[in-house]
Amino acid sequence: MTVIAHISDLHVSSTAFDEAVFMKAVNEINNLQPDMIILTGDITDNGYYREYQQAIKYLDMFESPLFAVPGNHDSRNLGHQTFEELIGESSWKLTKENDFTVIGLDSSSPDENRGHIGKPQRMWMEHQLDECVVNDLSSIIALHHHVVPIPDTGRERNVLSDAGDILKVLTTHEVDLILSGHKHVPNIWKLNETIIVNAGSISSNKLRGKIKNSYNVYIIDDETIEIFLNIVGGEKFLFGKYRRKH
Repeated sequence: MTVIAHISDLHVSSTAFDEAVFMKAVNEINNLQPDMIILTGDITDNGYYREYQQAIKYLDMFESPLFAVPGNHDSRNLGHQTFEELIGESSWKLTKENDFTVIGLDSSSPDENRGHIGKPQRMWMEHQLDECVVNDLSSIIALHHHVVPIPDTGRERNVLSDAGDILKVLTTHEVDLILSGHKHVPNIWKLNETIIVNAGSISSNKLRGKIKNSYNVYIIDDETIEIFLNIVGGEKFLFGKYRRKH
């Protein structure tokens, strides 16, 4: 069994970040002891170097291995360069015990809100997914921007500009999970056999309506994928349960 905590949209800054809420989330996730934490972008609010320096101190509080991709806010003000200097590679792949592969994609563009994967990165992703098919591995994709619109988020402006091409690759390769953030609204879609999960914001005060800070937890065993929505400092409930394809 594998436990994954999916966090997103910290927005570390002097105005958009709620430190008290974040500290509660850190304690909850550390008590959960997940096998890994996946962070789908917007670690900072403005991409400033000082924000990244502060964010590293917060991220170091997590006790489990953490893997992050950048968001549109992270790529502002030369933040796309700072991300790779202080956080790590913006695109990456990891394989868990010959069971599944997680692929992190950089959907950000410097100083733009829109998301874009681009042909070179799409071809790299497709090659990695081909290997998953050959080796009979399940696959998880993590990126910041959502690949399909999210309900209750107002006018759609920031879905991936090449979402159609990306969705074609992901669904034809029967990717198990697509994890994203960006909209600060938790949601699940199922498209063909692929589960598309959006995480809320773990610690930003920029929230829509009555939506609260939250994060997702995935419990993956040989047969099923269980997805839990955890409200920071509050209740948690089963968000969805699906049979694994492999």
